[in-house]
Amino acid sequence: MWIYEKKLQYPVKVSKCNPMLAKFLIEQYGGADGELAAALRYLNQRYTIPDKVAGLLTDIGTEELAHLEMIATMVYKLTKDATPDQMKACGLGAHYADHDKALYYHNAAGAPFTITYVTAKGDPITDLYEDIAAEEKARATYQWLINLSDDPDINDALRFLREREIIHSLRFQEAVEILKEERDKKVYF
Repeated sequence: MWIYEKKLQYPVKVSKCNPMLAKFLIEQYGGADGELAAALRYLNQRYTIPDKVAGLLTDIGTEELAHLEMIATMVYKLTKDATPDQMKACGLGAHYADHDKALYYHNAAGAPFTITYVTAKGDPITDLYEDIAAEEKARATYQWLINLSDDPDINDALRFLREREIIHSLRFQEAVEILKEERDKKVYF
């Protein structure tokens, strides 16, 4: 189903080692409003959504996997040269004790990823409104991450991701209107 292009969707550059920024970015890796939760949500919901908009969930769910890869790259680059003392000083001591510098799905506070982040009601319009909310929460989180970062290279990639969340929200809003129009059509027998 997928063809993997061996390059990031958008280039990720890092100015310097910064495990504290990596700690914050982990929110978008394994947090409730992060890229993994979004990808799993959309790729799951596509099975109970009308064919007219099902492809949209596949497309955006796939793109969220690309965003997950970008976040993973940022976190890796920000921590690869960090010392254990630096990891500990920024609040990643427990992460280091359990995983060294390996990526692990948890949020910025250290709570592990849980499948309860992935929602599906089975009603297409309800699910799409949930998806719009998820994209807006991710957009807000990216803005807050930009506010926390002093790395211009990271901020460039974060701005790209923030803008993609806005586009996804708009696409889901369009899908809601398509389904509402379809639902409200008069049926003649």
